[in-house]
Amino acid sequence: MYSPNCLKYICWLWLLLLVSCVEPFEPKVLEGANNYLVVDGFINPSGTTTFRLSRTQNLSDESAPILETGASLVIEEQQGLQLQLTEIEAGTYTLNSLDLNLAGMYRLLVRTTDRKEYASDYVPVKQTPPIDEITWTAEDNTLQFYVSTHDPAQNARYYRWEYEGTWEYTAAFNSSLKYDAGSRQIVLRPESESLYRCWRTDASHEIKLATSVRLSEDVIHQFPVMALPPRSEELRFKYSLLVKQYSLTKEAYQYWEALKKNTESIGTLFDPLPTQLTGNIHCLTAPDEPVIGYVGASTVQEKRIFVSREQLPQGWLVTYPTCIMDTIKVEEVPAYFEKSHSYLPVGALYAPVGPPVLIGYLIAQNKCVDCRLRGTNVKPAFWQ
Repeated sequence: MYSPNCLKYICWLWLLLLVSCVEPFEPKVLEGANNYLVVDGFINPSGTTTFRLSRTQNLSDESAPILETGASLVIEEQQGLQLQLTEIEAGTYTLNSLDLNLAGMYRLLVRTTDRKEYASDYVPVKQTPPIDEITWTAEDNTLQFYVSTHDPAQNARYYRWEYEGTWEYTAAFNSSLKYDAGSRQIVLRPESESLYRCWRTDASHEIKLATSVRLSEDVIHQFPVMALPPRSEELRFKYSLLVKQYSLTKEAYQYWEALKKNTESIGTLFDPLPTQLTGNIHCLTAPDEPVIGYVGASTVQEKRIFVSREQLPQGWLVTYPTCIMDTIKVEEVPAYFEKSHSYLPVGALYAPVGPPVLIGYLIAQNKCVDCRLRGTNVKPAFWQ
């Protein structure tokens, strides 16, 4: 029999051994000189089609993505129709106002500046059913959005969603002043040049998928599409969520599912292991060369919802970054603002006693005054 003190000593000893055995493990990642083409986009038969081309990089490479510029992209119908895309910015190619035959079969052809040619498989157009509704709940310290849809024809079955969140916010300080380089003075800022109130839109970065293949009906009910914590800046005034819905083929769904596992569900012993991505794009000039991407064709359904601050729990208080102001004397204004561009005037300072004599100005960092640094001061057309 062990005494209580002895048992306590043994327990502490085992705990010490367990802790001392835990060492950080950094697995070796195989890296090589890979430079494979990545194709991101889909064919929208009744709207705007956009594709982005880039190149693969090693995991340790922290540089910006390598964009594939100067390429030639063509949408080809199986019956022979060809439509050319235009590069609107580096690596981004688009074609507006498409009106394709929904019963046709289509593929993407790519020719890069190094004269390599790529082609996707011909794919049918999947017709996406409308979004029934977007709902939300404000429970458990989370604003959770859900999307519901159904297809009476039971032809969709496989779904993918993207979303864009837009919200209104303000700068920390409302400045009615600006520095005028012509007069070398601080003057009143016109209301049309206000930097106080802005709007920002962020796109989704997660892959949202669902399928109804195991259900008797083609119904998706309250799929959790995105969530926000209660102290988010997005919830200060009003938040708008635009959900975009796509119908996928089984093959496209399997590709997106594998991509989701490889990019989002990794990091612990219980997450699925990365798998080889098998898309439907092939290099015609070098058949053994891997190509990353899947080109599908699908109509798009959209729905927007608004949530105002008054609809949320009163205890949800938004946190803001700390901003402080400094001061500058009147006679220092020209030299200071012509040398430094990291501060903006906020307000005027007058002598504390006697008649109102201007003695200086309050100034603050640009990020605390100019809301455009994180968004736009142009009110979105859809804003209510």
